[in-house]
Amino acid sequence: QVQLVESGGGLVQPGGSLRLSCAASRLTFSTYAMTWYRQAPEKERELVAGISSNGSSTNYTDSVKGRFTISRDNAKNTVYLQMNSLKPEDTAMYYCNAVRTISATKRLSYWGQGTQVTVSS
Repeated sequence: QVQLVESGGGLVQPGGSLRLSCAASRLTFSTYAMTWYRQAPEKERELVAGISSNGSSTNYTDSVKGRFTISRDNAKNTVYLQMNSLKPEDTAMYYCNAVRTISATKRLSYWGQGTQVTVSS
């Protein structure tokens, strides 16, 4: 079945950087838009950054603009999230999501298991 495997999380001090990766398998990766979400304890899951299937379009939630960069390598079936100038409020479980719209009523969506990011001194 389809697998999305996130990696790269960890403990980092405020102001530090991390690079998350999400490796996809058993899907035609280049046909899927990819999105990073995060969920902090007792908070709703929120969209962090998204990238179109060919990488030509990206979007970010306001709180990470200028600090995070989403990118993808379709040859490696991998999407990345470069996170700089990390803040304690970035602490959360980070998930990647792959979405492909098949029709007006059908959409394929897959999730990874998540990787924990903790920003603390």
